[in-house]
Amino acid sequence: MKRRRLTPLFLLLMMATCAREDMFDQQKEAPWTRSAFFRDHMTMRHPVAGTVARNAPDAPVPQPAVITEAMLVRGQQRFGIDCVPCHGQAGDGRGMVVERGFPRPPSLFSDELIKAKAQHFYDVITHGHGVMYSYADRVSPADRWAIIAYIRALQRSQRAQVAGLPARDKQALQAAEP
Repeated sequence: MKRRRLTPLFLLLMMATCAREDMFDQQKEAPWTRSAFFRDHMTMRHPVAGTVARNAPDAPVPQPAVITEAMLVRGQQRFGIDCVPCHGQAGDGRGMVVERGFPRPPSLFSDELIKAKAQHFYDVITHGHGVMYSYADRVSPADRWAIIAYIRALQRSQRAQVAGLPARDKQALQAAEP
């Protein structure tokens, strides 16, 4: 009997919690109207610095004329975040997702990719290619160029001859040998 009395009360409580008390119900203003909420009275806000626009065409970002050490460091960092899962730390196409059954991407050391123009890498990162999807919404244009600079450094490192290295690098190699 007690259960019968509590059932309507329980149903009433459940219905009371179904109201949408979220951003859906907030008061909206037209984009260019004045707002008392912000000091500058603007409704539209500037995006946070470093924001990558989604679903917007990329503004053309030219290839940097000079590759700096800071750019290579940034490229290595971004490569480690965005590229290593598929391409592997060494860039040989043996990332951890490949070990788990995903298709193997091409090695960055293939003759075709060594000969490819930097713009090819930029376009692939931006638009995707084959089973690789676009990273346009994840990697800013400046970071794409940094990643490409790092890829070029990886490619050169694989074909470098010890005889062509500076003396200090030769010494570092000799010191590292067992």
